[in-house]
Amino acid sequence: MEPFNPEPEPQFRPPVPAPQSTTSRVSDRLIVPHAPVQPRESFREIAVKVHIRRPERDSWVYLGRAMVSQEVTGQSSRVVVRAVSSQKIIAIFSEISDLQADKRGNFVVIGCVEGSRVISWSLNALNNSETLRLLASIELACYKCKQALADPRLHNKSRRKIERVIKDDRRRRHRRRKDQDSMVDAFARQNLGEPME
Repeated sequence: MEPFNPEPEPQFRPPVPAPQSTTSRVSDRLIVPHAPVQPRESFREIAVKVHIRRPERDSWVYLGRAMVSQEVTGQSSRVVVRAVSSQKIIAIFSEISDLQADKRGNFVVIGCVEGSRVISWSLNALNNSETLRLLASIELACYKCKQALADPRLHNKSRRKIERVIKDDRRRRHRRRKDQDSMVDAFARQNLGEPME
């Protein structure tokens, strides 16, 4: 008589996935974006009033109304200031410009260094938002990214030189203004001291 051999209990096995077809259509492999890609918004021109202060001068000269635009060429860009009346280019600021830009109220004051001379530009925008956009555009267009990547030490040295020249020019202007005020005061005291006929 043969011994009784009970059947072994069935072990749990994970279900085998159904075989998939090795062929698929091209449309099945395409990745459909969730949202359409929007083209980059073109730069909106900024209306400004332009003043200039030439080297060795202490007063600003009004040049008129202008429109500021940003022109992009490849990886670089430049900021162009054009007169409204004549469409003549008043100024161009780009990566080759040695300048420092500051925001003062609704004005962007730009000090351009040419050797030891400083030419100052004042661009008066309509409101604070436009002024911030103008300042950002100028800083972006004039940032010397190639120099900063290739030689950071030379880039920092160049920035410090620009700051130093602009600071020296400001100091000279303040000294001239103080001397003029002193001369005016001295002249006024001299006239007051003279007896009237």
